[in-house]
Amino acid sequence: MPPLIRRLALAGAVVAALAALLWWFTRPKPIPVVLKEVALGKVESTIANTRAGTVEACQRTKLSTIVGGRIEYLGVKEGDRVSKGQLLMKLWNEDQQAQAALADSQITLAAKRVAEACLVAANAEREAVRQASLRSQGFVSVTKEEAARTEAEARRAACETAKADVASAQARFKATRVEQGRTALYAPFAGTVAKIVGELGEYSTPSPPGVPTPPAIDLIDDSCLYVKAPMDEVDAPKIKAGQPVRITLDALPKHTLAGQVRRVAPYVSAVEKQARTVDIEVDFTAPEGRRLLVGYSADVEILLDSRDSVLRIPTAALQEGGRVLVYNPETGKIEERKVKTGLANWEYSEITEGLKAGERIVTSLEKEGVRAGAAAIPDDRGKEGK
Repeated sequence: MPPLIRRLALAGAVVAALAALLWWFTRPKPIPVVLKEVALGKVESTIANTRAGTVEACQRTKLSTIVGGRIEYLGVKEGDRVSKGQLLMKLWNEDQQAQAALADSQITLAAKRVAEACLVAANAEREAVRQASLRSQGFVSVTKEEAARTEAEARRAACETAKADVASAQARFKATRVEQGRTALYAPFAGTVAKIVGELGEYSTPSPPGVPTPPAIDLIDDSCLYVKAPMDEVDAPKIKAGQPVRITLDALPKHTLAGQVRRVAPYVSAVEKQARTVDIEVDFTAPEGRRLLVGYSADVEILLDSRDSVLRIPTAALQEGGRVLVYNPETGKIEERKVKTGLANWEYSEITEGLKAGERIVTSLEKEGVRAGAAAIPDDRGKEGK
């Protein structure tokens, strides 16, 4: 080979080697991606509340006296447990007690008058009978017999009037007892005193119509609790009483409670025009060992449907248009795949078409450069699961 040709060939080889080295050092490096193996598992269709719900008591009442007055007796403090019918608070009512004592004495006096009037009436009736007998024998005149009969009738009327006075006095006594009841608060059910407004000796004022005055005592029956939560109006037709529910509380992280839909409100709340909601009520289906507090924030997840042993992938791996990125171990590249889904929730989606068990999909979609056709390698630091 002529020297010139040899030199040209050598130069070409050097250029090719340099180009190869340049390509090697400037080639795109494979992107480390987190993969998830497509496998069989359980998928549920669920819906959740749009805003935080609240733990409510089945019975809660805010008590106030019917009339105002100075607090004379306060038999409970906040946090106390009370029984049904227990006296909680009483206002000063000595004037009413005096009226009651007067009415009671009038009952006693009226009863004694009844005894006197009815005794006289009985004697008058016996005298009328005697005069009638004497008249039949011709010993007395008709006028005297009629006078005796009229006297007996008058005395009997006086007896009945005295009995009516007793009934009237009893009614007045009951009225004073009713008035005393206006100044006292009794527990309508067993529960816990949540809040008291007022101290011994202070003046307690009832709530006038239309004026939101704080109640004197807030009583809660915390033996029966439920969750009230707002659901998006578009989900309302899917919700029915009796559906199973999972309840989570901010106060008990990583602790799920079982529940059941008790009631769905028959109207839509439009407090915020951008978020029209329907309130639902959820009962706890199993007693909770830990004491729950009224007012806890709660989230509910209603189970609409469930399927076992179906092909599933993380819902977060789905892209717009039902697309997923699949890792091809033979080419070391990412491929785009169109899939069809079935049941889905925020965690998993059922795959009915487009993937098969054992394939691995990319879940680290937030990484820069992750797209179809990009070179990739499994990220051993990521959590690849089945």
